Amino acid sequence: MELDLVIDVVCPWCYVGKRQLDKALEMRPGSLSVVRYRPYQLAPDTPIEGVDRKSYYRKKFGDGPQLEAMREHLKVQAAGLGIAFDFDSDCTIANSLDAHRLIRWAMTPGKQAEVADGIMKAYFEDCAFIGDHALLTEIAGQAGMDTTLVAELLASNQDTDLIRTEVQHAQEAGIRGVPMYIFGGKYAVSGAQGPEALVQVIDKVTAEATA
Repeated sequence: MELDLVIDVVCPWCYVGKRQLDKALEMRPGSLSVVRYRPYQLAPDTPIEGVDRKSYYRKKFGDGPQLEAMREHLKVQAAGLGIAFDFDSDCTIANSLDAHRLIRWAMTPGKQAEVADGIMKAYFEDCAFIGDHALLTEIAGQAGMDTTLVAELLASNQDTDLIRTEVQHAQEAGIRGVPMYIFGGKYAVSGAQGPEALVQVIDKVTAEATA
């Protein structure tokens, strides 16, 4: 069975959802033949130089308790997933287009999971600017990719339009929030589901496919 996981790397719930999927796959090893990471952009108009995170979230959520409550909930969810969110340090939100290009290139060598995880860890735990090509190249190298090739591709416009088209297709398919898990090309599960919930879907889809 194949799985398409639609994410945006600047979405904290996507980081949680990716790690929850990791745990689900530990519970059902070999259940998925292919896991593909698909791009989504919650804020495609983010400038190339990025935006200040504190200002952005203050504008989006205001100064009330909503934002702090959401972050505390995220920290609770992350506690058992090996994620240490840093919501207090100064940070710049990047346009995620280049990060998605790198994740796409990681598909061929089978390194999408490692690269996606590395990008989200850098942003959410280290407060790094993931629009930095040098950082993306370093993450690619840590996953075993060819850093010379990655640097050359990032410096070009390779697959820029392709990523934008994929994001548009996701929107046209009705996806408005991420993460979105699509099992076997037809069973869609929205939101950062717990490992047990994902295992239930895997078992159900597998049983139907073998019936």
